[in-house]
Amino acid sequence: MNILRKILFPFAILYGLITSIRNFLFDKGILKSTSFDIPVIAVGNLSVGGTGKTPQIEYLIRLLSSKYKVATLSRGYKRQSEGFVLADENSNASILGDEPFQFYQKFPSVQVAVDANRTNGITQLLSQKEKPEIILLDDAYQHRKVKAGFYILLTSYGDLYADDFMLPTGNLREARSGAKRANIVIVTKCPSKLDESEQENIRRKLKLEASQELYFTFIDYDDSVYSRTEKLAVAEIKEERKLLLAGIAKPKPFFNFLKSNEDECLTFPDHHHFTEKDITTIAEKAKQYKIITTEKDYVRLKDTSIVSQLFYLPIKSSFIREQNNFDKTILSYVGKSSRNS
Repeated sequence: MNILRKILFPFAILYGLITSIRNFLFDKGILKSTSFDIPVIAVGNLSVGGTGKTPQIEYLIRLLSSKYKVATLSRGYKRQSEGFVLADENSNASILGDEPFQFYQKFPSVQVAVDANRTNGITQLLSQKEKPEIILLDDAYQHRKVKAGFYILLTSYGDLYADDFMLPTGNLREARSGAKRANIVIVTKCPSKLDESEQENIRRKLKLEASQELYFTFIDYDDSVYSRTEKLAVAEIKEERKLLLAGIAKPKPFFNFLKSNEDECLTFPDHHHFTEKDITTIAEKAKQYKIITTEKDYVRLKDTSIVSQLFYLPIKSSFIREQNNFDKTILSYVGKSSRNS
């Protein structure tokens, strides 16, 4: 695979040139970007793969939803519907996509919408009887047709965009210079005790502008796993034999957190649609034991025949330090934009 990526390096140069021209045309106003009169925060990354967008969106929902009417707008990756869809009691993971459906289940006061055309999606949200006061754009850093008021760029610890290359040689969707659009950069999935000297090394490597803020977060696992009817302590479940199941981009940390010697780990592609054959395979491997999965996978599996054995482990994004500064920056932007709208 690495050899193939090196062979494809000329295509990476071509792809980088195309995306750079596109960004230049948007920057100069030759290609049109639409702005809106309410606060719009875009959360995304420069690379493909899991950088922790879902827990970061959920963090923003918790921060903002007690003070404002919040809406999320996602593309709805691998959903089986088309166009604009606003979540309601008839929605499921097939209609919305797994991550938006997770938002809808966890945050009933939040409007959850999907639309690949973000301009249309925002327009549709603002035409609702209950209009949102702030919109969170999920995975929209490259969606230049919408000009968000605030950009949060995520990059994974150990897989920084500064060390990466353009597709298909690397994993970058656009050149590293795209990071300049960000108001805030967050290095996600750090060790929880990342020392200040390493934080400073990363800061130097990223070469941010003076106006850009940098934060470091880690994945904070819940102390319990949950089923439809039960709650069990992680310390207890770690001692049991079980099947660990994940259909996410980077499942290794999830497995490492829960795995004991007798456990089997079953991996599926990110955003996988589980078939009847998959469910049969999972049931055969699990036998009579519990099945522990991620929260994102649980929303796709909870209506299947294995639900009686199924538990999920929630996660959240936690700041290593300076959480209050992050909160103040976000609340200041939203407050000023709301007054000006």
